[in-house]
Amino acid sequence: MKYNLLDAQREFLEIPHSYSMDVAVYQGGYGSGKTFAGSLLGILLSLKFPGIRGLVGAQTYTLVRDTTLQSYFEHLDSMGFVLGADYKWISADQKIVFYNGSEILFRHFDEPNKLKSLNLGFVEIEEMSDIPFDTFKMLVARLRQNQKTSWKNFTYRIFGHTNPELNQGWIYKTFMVDPPPNYRLICAPTTQNIYLPKNFCEDLKNLYDEKYYKTFVLGQTGNYSENLVVKDFSNDNIKEIQYRDDFDVHISCDFNVDPMAWVLAHKTEDKVFYFDELVLENTTTSKTCDEFYRRYPHHKGKIIINGDASGDNRSCTSEYTNYVIIKRKMAEFGYEADIKIKAFNPPIKNRVAAFNAKVRNAAGEIGLYVSPKCEKLLYNIYNLRYIEGSSRIDIPSYSQIKQSKELKFLSHPFDAASYLVDFYWPIVL
Repeated sequence: MKYNLLDAQREFLEIPHSYSMDVAVYQGGYGSGKTFAGSLLGILLSLKFPGIRGLVGAQTYTLVRDTTLQSYFEHLDSMGFVLGADYKWISADQKIVFYNGSEILFRHFDEPNKLKSLNLGFVEIEEMSDIPFDTFKMLVARLRQNQKTSWKNFTYRIFGHTNPELNQGWIYKTFMVDPPPNYRLICAPTTQNIYLPKNFCEDLKNLYDEKYYKTFVLGQTGNYSENLVVKDFSNDNIKEIQYRDDFDVHISCDFNVDPMAWVLAHKTEDKVFYFDELVLENTTTSKTCDEFYRRYPHHKGKIIINGDASGDNRSCTSEYTNYVIIKRKMAEFGYEADIKIKAFNPPIKNRVAAFNAKVRNAAGEIGLYVSPKCEKLLYNIYNLRYIEGSSRIDIPSYSQIKQSKELKFLSHPFDAASYLVDFYWPIVL
C-alpha cells in the first residue's frame, strides 16, 4: 500500500531535529487528516522498532474506541495485514500486538494515575486539547522504555492531534509561546485535504458562521481576547514581584473545598501587586492557613484578610466562620490578622469593572501587576469569558470539569483577586 500524504501529514511524521524526544501536535480543522496521520505514525513506529510499546488514548474511552482505534484497523486493512497472522487484537487488554512483539495499548486518560507504571516508546493523544496539562506532563514522563540495540536512529515520540483551542489553553502556551526546540505545532486547514469529497469545504462554509469556519475548517487559532472578562491585560501587567516580609500582606480569599483559592498581595495607595497564590484542591480553611505559614514563616508586617463576604457565615461543617478560623490560626502562628471585608458581596459586574480599571484605566495607566508565580490567576485572566451574546460569565459545568479537570480552576482565583480590588477601589455602576 502506498500513501500519497498531504504536506502537513508528511511534516508531522518526519522529525526535523536530532533530540532524543520529539513532541508534535497536528492541529487542523474537520477532515484535515489528523487522526489518519496519528494512527499511521503509531503503526509505522511499531513496525520499525520491534518490541516497542505504545500508548494511544483520549480523555474518554468512547473517543478512543469510535475514532482512533477504528483508524488503526483501517490502516492495517489497507496495508494488507491479516488479523490473527500479522497482528492480534486482545480485547481483554484493549491492545494490538504485532508479529514482531510490538504492542499498542488503547486507554482513556480520565484516571491518569493508573498509567504511571507504564514504560513507553511512544504516546499518541486524540483531541489533545481535551486533556489537562498535568496529564500531558505525566505522559511525557512515561517515555522511558529501554531502547533495544536493534533500534537504529530511535527517538521517543509523543504526538497528538486536535482542533484549535477556543481559549488560550496549555497547548497555546506550550507550543506557540517560546516552545522548546523539539516541540512542534503543525497546522492543517481542511481546505488542503485534496481527498475530501467535492464541495465538502464549500458546504461547511455555507453551514457555519465565519468564526466557526475559521476555527474548525481553516484550522486557525481562535481570537483569544473575544468575550474575555478581563480586558486589556498584557505583558506589561506581568512582572517579577518580590515578597517583602516587612510589608503588609493582603490575603484575599474565595472559600471553596475544591479548589480553595487565595491570592497574596502587597499594595500601595493606588496599585496592587499579586506575588503568590494558594490554590489548593480538596482542602480546608485551616489547612490553607498552614500552607501560608509554611511558605512565609517569618512575616513581620501586618496580615490583612480580604475576600468573599459569604465567608463570614457559618458553614455546615464548622461552628466558626472562615474568617474566625483564619484569625485563630494566624494567632497560633504569632500573627495578628485584621479582617477587612464588605458586609455583602457586590454585583459581579462591579467587581469586574473595578478589576479592569486597575488592569489599565482610560488614561492608559496600569495599577495591577501579577507575578508569573500566580499561574491559576493568570489562567483565569486569559480564559474567563462571558457567555456569547450575554453579560453572564461562562462558569464551567460539572460535566465539563469532569472532561477537563483544569476547568475547575476557572472563576475562583479571579473572584479572590477581584474581591481585594473591589474593597479598596470600588466602582459603583
